[in-house]
This record gives sequence, C-alpha cells and structure tokens, in this order.
Amino acid sequence: MAALPGIEQSAVAVLKRAVELDGCSKFQESLICYQEGIDLLLQVLKGTKDDARKTHYRQKIKDYMGRAEQIKKHLDQEKDEGKYHNQIKIPDNATGFSYENLFKPYINETLTEVWVEDPYVRHVHQLYNFVRFCEMLVKGPGHVKTIHLLTSKDEDNGKYQQMSALQEIQHSLKSHGITLSISFSSSIHDREIRFNNGWMIKIGRGLDYFKKPQGRFSLGSCDYDLRLCYETSVDIFHTKHTRKT
Repeated sequence: MAALPGIEQSAVAVLKRAVELDGCSKFQESLICYQEGIDLLLQVLKGTKDDARKTHYRQKIKDYMGRAEQIKKHLDQEKDEGKYHNQIKIPDNATGFSYENLFKPYINETLTEVWVEDPYVRHVHQLYNFVRFCEMLVKGPGHVKTIHLLTSKDEDNGKYQQMSALQEIQHSLKSHGITLSISFSSSIHDREIRFNNGWMIKIGRGLDYFKKPQGRFSLGSCDYDLRLCYETSVDIFHTKHTRKT
C-alpha cells in the first residue's frame, strides 16, 4: 500500500491530539479523535505485512480502544445524571473554528431535526453564515429533515433582502429533502442551537463569530477554518441537563 506511511502519520497526529484533549478533560472532542485515529490505525494494520509491526499496531489499537470505551462510559454517565457541560473559549483572532470543527462532535446518524435561535440572521454576511451552517448539516453524518430558524426581522432597508434570501435558502434546502421552518420574534435575545439527538450549544455571539476577511480573495474568505474569529464562549449541554421549551 503506497499510501501507508501517510496514513500512519495521520493516525499518529490524530491520536496525539486525542491524548492532548483527553488530558485537558475535553472528553467529547477527544473521543472523536480517538475514533478517527483508531480507524486510521486499522487501515495501517490491514496494509502491513510484517508480523512484528502487526503485533505492535494491534496492541496500540487495543490500548486506544480501551481508553475510548472508558471515555464513552464516562460521558454516558454524565448525560444520564444530567451533569454534562463543556465550555470552549474561542480567543480573539483565533482560527480553526469553522462550523464543521465546532459542531462535529455533536452530529451523528440519529440527528434529524435542528432548532436555531439567533436574533441576528438578517444582514448579508449573517445570512451567508446561516447558509454555511446549513451546508455543514447537509454534508454531515446526520439525516436532517427539518431545520427551525427563529430570528428577528430586519426592519431597515434590508428587510426585503432578508426575506428573499431566507426564501432562497428554504427552496435550496427543499431540493435536499430538508424543510426550513422560519419564524420571527421581536423580543428574541438568547442564542442557542438544539439538536434532537440531545445536544444544546449556546454561543455567545450566535453563528456570527467570524470577522470580515481582509479581502474578497484573501484566505479565509471561503474556508471558515482560515477565518479570524471574534472572542466568544461556546457552552455545550446535554438536554437532560436542561429544559426544552
């Protein structure tokens, strides 16, 4: 297998990250990395002919799988007891916090319905943010069928633009088999995203935590992992720790 060294390097990098996150008690994120790293090691094991190296990889896989199982049991217990809460701090000017990276640990095959409550899905860049969020859901491992958006109306000159854009997003999502339900509130203030697989994510700035790119053709204008962020906090709960409204 010609790509074997590259896969092994990727596995080492991902598992190193898993151990780092594990040491920082970021268990949900570390579990994802352990699972990805184990999958990569299994590919390496499958392509290895040397018996000594096979034995080495099998032991490594066994060790990492054991730790991943411990973390999974710990997380399941926290969810059952209603104690799960994780906070992520996004520093000012940080990068690497695209919607894919931020929400990935909380999206799985059981996800079918999403609620987005954000008063600021009004201006052009905020509407683009919502499109990016929807794209992330469409590409993810979940099977999203319905997205509920609760936001506030743009009562200024952009009110027609807001409605036109949301209707276009609604039509586009429909072509992917997803229904977008749009509601407005003049008193909405809190920002939260709820998944029907049990996760609730509260972001201090809502979906609008990215800074404007330096130019139309600057890095980060398309790839949000390269986009500078505003400082904000992200709080993740499991719904057994919260009340649904």
